[in-house]
Amino acid sequence: MLIGGIALGLVLGFLAGGRVDNLLSVRIRLVQLSFIGLFLRVGTQLAIQQGNAPIDALRLPLFLAAFGLILVGLWANRDQPGMSLAFVGVLLNTIAVAVNAGYMPVWQPAYEAAGFGGTPELGPFNVLLSGTDSADFLLRAGPLGDILPIPLPFVRNVASIGDLFLGVGLAFFLFASTVRTPTELSEASQTAIRRRLMSIAPTHADPTRATAVAMTTRGFGSTTTLGGPVAPTLPVPSLAPLLERVRRHPYVRLALDGSFSALWAGQLISLVGDRIHQVALAFVVLYATGSPIALGIVFFVATIPNLLFGAIAGTFVDRWDHREVMIVSDLLRAALVLLIPIAAVTNLILVYPLVFVMSTISVFFRPARGAILPRLVAAEDLTTANSAMWIAETFADIGGYAIAGLFVALLGPQLPLAFWADAVTYIGSAILIASISVSPIQRVKDAIGEAGAGFLSELRAGWRFLRSEMTIFANTLQAMVAQFMLGIFIALMPVYAEQNVSGAPVTAAAVYGFLEGGVGAGNLIGGFVIGLIGSRIALGRMVIIGYVFTGACVVGLALTGNFAAAMALTFGAGVGNLAFVIPSQTLVQTRTPPELMGRLLGLRFTMVFGSMAIATAVGGFLGVIIGVPETLGLFGLVTVAAGLAGVLVPAVRDA
Repeated sequence: MLIGGIALGLVLGFLAGGRVDNLLSVRIRLVQLSFIGLFLRVGTQLAIQQGNAPIDALRLPLFLAAFGLILVGLWANRDQPGMSLAFVGVLLNTIAVAVNAGYMPVWQPAYEAAGFGGTPELGPFNVLLSGTDSADFLLRAGPLGDILPIPLPFVRNVASIGDLFLGVGLAFFLFASTVRTPTELSEASQTAIRRRLMSIAPTHADPTRATAVAMTTRGFGSTTTLGGPVAPTLPVPSLAPLLERVRRHPYVRLALDGSFSALWAGQLISLVGDRIHQVALAFVVLYATGSPIALGIVFFVATIPNLLFGAIAGTFVDRWDHREVMIVSDLLRAALVLLIPIAAVTNLILVYPLVFVMSTISVFFRPARGAILPRLVAAEDLTTANSAMWIAETFADIGGYAIAGLFVALLGPQLPLAFWADAVTYIGSAILIASISVSPIQRVKDAIGEAGAGFLSELRAGWRFLRSEMTIFANTLQAMVAQFMLGIFIALMPVYAEQNVSGAPVTAAAVYGFLEGGVGAGNLIGGFVIGLIGSRIALGRMVIIGYVFTGACVVGLALTGNFAAAMALTFGAGVGNLAFVIPSQTLVQTRTPPELMGRLLGLRFTMVFGSMAIATAVGGFLGVIIGVPETLGLFGLVTVAAGLAGVLVPAVRDA
């Protein structure tokens, strides 16, 4: 895991035009402390391997001292990209080692799944855990141990969730360090996107000295210093301007920001954990009841809080510190997800209120995350930041469910570990969010209402702002129409796959899976493309294009039953979906005062999600009454009309 993270970071850095010598310009605080901790950690293990009895007797304090020194060094440099992630990884591993008296626990099924023999041959640093069917597994911090098998040739191993955080953190750090140059650090300190890097900006050179720092303008055949121009140099190769543009792209700038990279990577790992526990939850209920109805009720219960509490949660989020809301939400969800397998064993009916409460807490987390993003990145990078967050969700949907299926299959009857692993990702996310730094909100009186005037007054203030801000209000109405169409799409796609698609080499169920996969792939590509070109196209026009293109693809589905054509059209619908979702989010974030952000996001979510929920309820009835292709085609045309209507509204068209 660690080697993979190092290799990934270096490869991506070199592909983006980075250089190894840029690593020498990185200024690390307390680096001696970190090296002492690393030396103590490795030295202690080597001494134990050599049979040194006194060192073995002191293994726990020695390992804790080593990890403690490393943690202090990582925390001191948490403003560096990736360091917060590495801190979380080392901290989780430290807890596991501390609970097990100086040993790192290894879960035997993962050890065997990695391809090792049936008789474990563990090193002096590891201890074996055989199962999850007793309280001993939790008491020995089993979920923090090595539970992830890596069955790859030459790198066969088992890893912990802490190793996953550490590997991703090292990848971010090495990528940023090879790409970033001293000149870029100086520029970065002037912008919000690199706010956390200001303290490590290099000292400006004295312009009176002959050794002024050189800043090369690549591709123009000349070199400029802080002290003035010098003799022209030979032109650089034609590839240099391309690499320079790559290095200065918003995606790269976001990766260089320690706060955003911590938030993004933490959310990605947490989302993958969510997919694992969702798949495990489905099988827990299905194994216990054998009833699809009972399974459907679980997911229905999970959707109710989104509709009931969206606006209320947004109002409370505006009253509270956004970062603290996210931290507390993650910690509460970690505690609740730990209880789900215990509740399932005690009485399955207890699972339903736990799922309801978890979804309710998530309703508070989402507007807080949306509200904090504009305070975390520069305005010109906000569209790309939203795109990056959606890409993380799409990665989790495409790869997370596949990983979840394999992991749950590995677990077999030991499904509780899936929930406990998800709890660890929530805890890791909470620690990462605690490490980010954002500027405080200046809560002031405004034309809409007065902060602190009472809950209902604050809720009404959010509604009045939504109604008075024509661009956001029109965009919200468009979103309600589009989400109604998506609700119809979700409800009817299984029937469409079974009754209307022909020429497929697989069963109807597999056709449905492929079509949904096409939407996910379109979301991934669409999110990446929007991040690349989003700053070059007016947001309002991008929204219009997205609605029209998505609606047209759905109309195309109604007109064809060919499998290949349907796959292409669902892919297009996925691309078009993010073409209106991402710029819509950016419009809301840039046009809403920070003190109203939570309320507005909560109100929009309730209205938009409510539209989709109604559509999923009535979609089946409409499919029976007027036909599945006809219903899809009708609401595809309605979505096209909603997009074109934006052309007639200057507040939308010119946004």
